[in-house]
Amino acid sequence: MTTSRTAVAALLGLGALTYTAWALEAVLTTDLAPAHTYVSELAARNQPHGTLFRTTDLFAGTLVWAAGLLASLRLPSPGRWTGVGWVALVLFGTATAVDSRLSLSCAPTADPACAAQERAGLLPVAHSAHSVSSTVALCGILVAMVALTLTARRYAPRAPLARSGPALVTLELAATVWTLAAIAALEAGHDGWGLGVAQRLQVGVIAVWLGVLAVSLVRPMTPGVPLGDRVLDVRGRERVTSASGDTRP
Repeated sequence: MTTSRTAVAALLGLGALTYTAWALEAVLTTDLAPAHTYVSELAARNQPHGTLFRTTDLFAGTLVWAAGLLASLRLPSPGRWTGVGWVALVLFGTATAVDSRLSLSCAPTADPACAAQERAGLLPVAHSAHSVSSTVALCGILVAMVALTLTARRYAPRAPLARSGPALVTLELAATVWTLAAIAALEAGHDGWGLGVAQRLQVGVIAVWLGVLAVSLVRPMTPGVPLGDRVLDVRGRERVTSASGDTRP
């Protein structure tokens, strides 16, 4: 059990780190203005570092997918929300990996010609499919964040996720509302209301939450009881899984 928990934490940590690769735009030369463009436009096929960002997106999605799958198969699932959270994390990882394969051909928020082609439906179908996979990824991570944060607060109240999870979930929901409002404003012909800032905050919070989840899996909350080792017996009483895999009341 300890080995599985450590493996899940390592996959999540690497996934969180890779998911922040967009921050490399601070040191790389791009044709995009961070305050006004989608993060996914960094991976557009006509961008100078598109291959790099498509590759890191693929790695991030694959790592989180593997972490969610391993956790759902090998770690205890106390309460009904734990399994939901891990499955939602698998969905997020899968959709993120798929997203990287459905890259944009150009950057509509930075290129008026690209935007006009998009409105006219002249761009490859990958543009529409990318929107779908991005939406699925967002729904998956929101469910995972809420479900696993609830689990941590119920079964591991001293875990880092139990303490900081609610604030991160609240910030993520606020960033998501801001992003959706900015997209609506942009489509209505306004200036976008800081779309790039909103979305970068959104994906940044996701990466931080994944990192906190990883730490919570390996850091003890009570002496000798890491997250994922608490289970309930059939009568609803809490038991603690020992290192040998046995349980005790």
